[in-house]
Amino acid sequence: MIASIFSQTELTFFFNLLLCLLAGLAIGIEREARGKDAGISTHTLVIMGSMLFTYISLQVEPDHSSRIAAQIVTGIGFLGAGLILKKGTVVHNLTTAASLWFAAAIGMAFGFGFYMIGFFATVVAIITLHIPRLVHGESHVSPKQKVKVQ
Repeated sequence: MIASIFSQTELTFFFNLLLCLLAGLAIGIEREARGKDAGISTHTLVIMGSMLFTYISLQVEPDHSSRIAAQIVTGIGFLGAGLILKKGTVVHNLTTAASLWFAAAIGMAFGFGFYMIGFFATVVAIITLHIPRLVHGESHVSPKQKVKVQ
């Protein structure tokens, strides 16, 4: 029944979209729990958008899909740069920008059909975002924690 309504391409896209939604939720929940501005919605949209660009470019130009992938990296870098703020010697949102950049890579992995890579990258992202808590022995790192620049 479903196969008669949707093409294999559309079913694969819906599956990819579901994986991106789950990955975005997992990373976004962690970021919102830490009081970050870029949380569930932002991470989910970045992952899904990256997957969509990747998936469509793979369908339209299978021999040249890396061109769109390169533009995703540049575009997300621009988005991340807009998040990073420097006030005096203090830098804000560096980890948030990096997590969005990594989220885009996860979306690209799903878009290209590398499901296990996307899944494990999501798990590693969540673990990595918890490392400061483990290193500092704190149950919760302050959302206002900043990096000092010399």
